[in-house]
Amino acid sequence: MKKHHALALALASTLVLSACAPGQGANSYSRSQARTEQSVRMGTVEGVRSVRLEGTRTPIGTIAGGVVGGVAGSTVGGGRGSTIAAVIGAVAGGLAGSAIEEGVTRKEGVEITVRLDNGNIIAITQEADEQFKPGERVRVLSGGGVSRVTR
Repeated sequence: MKKHHALALALASTLVLSACAPGQGANSYSRSQARTEQSVRMGTVEGVRSVRLEGTRTPIGTIAGGVVGGVAGSTVGGGRGSTIAAVIGAVAGGLAGSAIEEGVTRKEGVEITVRLDNGNIIAITQEADEQFKPGERVRVLSGGGVSRVTR
C-alpha cells in the first residue's frame, strides 16, 4: 500500500510543479522583465490566427515519472526480476512523466500580425490571454529580446 501512496504523491508533484510554468501572454512578465525599460511602438492589427504553444519539458516530469515507474516496477516479481522490472518501469515512467508535463503545460496561443505606424509588418505569437481583432489599435512592447502585443 505504501508504494501506491508514493506513486500517487510523485505523480501529483509532477502535475503541480508543471503547472507553475510561467505564462507567455500580454499580461505575463518574468521576474527579469520587471523594472526594465521597454520600447513602445503603435500599430494596427492586420490579422489574428489561433496557435498552440507547446508545453514545458523540464527534468521535473522525467524524474518524477521515473520515480513513479521505478516504484511501480519494483512491485512486479521478486529478486532479480523485480530489479529488472524497476529499471524498465523507471525508463517508461520517465518518458510518460515528460509527456504528461508537456501536455499539462501546453497552452492556447495567438499569432498577431501588426502593421506598425512606420509601415513595417510584424507578427508576434503569445498566449491567448487577450482577444484582438483586425483593425484594432495596439501597442507593441519590446525589451530584452521579448515582444508582446497589448492594448
